[in-house]
Amino acid sequence: MPIAIDDLLRRVVERNASDLHLKVGSPPVIRVDGELQRLEEFEPLKTTDTETLAAELFTARAARDFKSTGEADFAYGKPDLGRFRVAAFRQRGSVSMVMRRVVPGSPNFEELGLPPVVRKLIETEVPGIVLVTGPSGSGKTTTVSSMVDWINENRPVSIVTIEDPIEVLHPDKRAVVAQREIGVDTIDYSSAVRAAMRQDADVIVLSEIADPETARAAITAAETGHLVISTMRTSDPAETVSRIVGYFPASQQQMVRSQLAGLLKGILSQRLLESLNGSGLVLATEVLVNNERVQEWIMSEQTGAPLTEVIRESEFFGMQTFDQSVLRLVLSRHVDVETALPHVRNGHQLRAKAMEAGLLS
Repeated sequence: MPIAIDDLLRRVVERNASDLHLKVGSPPVIRVDGELQRLEEFEPLKTTDTETLAAELFTARAARDFKSTGEADFAYGKPDLGRFRVAAFRQRGSVSMVMRRVVPGSPNFEELGLPPVVRKLIETEVPGIVLVTGPSGSGKTTTVSSMVDWINENRPVSIVTIEDPIEVLHPDKRAVVAQREIGVDTIDYSSAVRAAMRQDADVIVLSEIADPETARAAITAAETGHLVISTMRTSDPAETVSRIVGYFPASQQQMVRSQLAGLLKGILSQRLLESLNGSGLVLATEVLVNNERVQEWIMSEQTGAPLTEVIRESEFFGMQTFDQSVLRLVLSRHVDVETALPHVRNGHQLRAKAMEAGLLS
């Protein structure tokens, strides 16, 4: 009997898993609290199994993308199961898929463990750029969704989201929210941003800045008085600034640094760490808030180390480094010391602080 995708997704929901992996030669695999678990009640998947499941899931655009590039990203949803972000790709000639569950609704900042300064970055009418960064699976989409939901509940503004694909639905609250999907409602990010500036948008949300055209469009939107919120797959604020500047030719980079120094409101870089009791994942964040010292760093083309020092010494402004964030998680008994060590720059200092607190002998 063929495997039904909804049966597999039902198990994802029942076991509170975050991801479902479908690969030829292996039973379906789910990720629960960061750990992969095989669904041994199923036989290893055959080539025909994954091809059939993909054909069942593909949208028309996804089918075209997959045929031409061997990759496709899209969303799938059912009322009784929720929404899932799907990444389909070819490996060793067969079809593989990873389906990430999008939990319905948007958790608030406190539930996510976000620092209070995040609200300050989005609560005023001051335009600019707010970036959420981190590797895949670090919760960037959830954080941006919580920002959109907060604005939606608290500010009477016009929000336009440009997503690839749409993952979280935002019904109108105090704000008016228009959600546009790449390939369905618009051609690409840069075109959609230009259109949003003619659509009375106050807030423009991009699922990701990953190319020069989108970076340029985001900067232009911020210059014309919009709040722009987006994500990037960078590890920390220093790399984020360098990545954006690097999108542009050398002759334009100083101008871009000047624009960023004036437009950047803040960068929230995040990682998920396994909790002390193994019951879930805990958020660690590095936070940059733009001020005069940050502007000087952006303009001066320095390397990452000095910016880390600026962040570490600027707690008054709501900033914190990963080391400071992780140390708080360790001292509050949310994260084990050994789990924390790979996520800090100064492991010796973390061990010393843990010993002072009696957490290590």
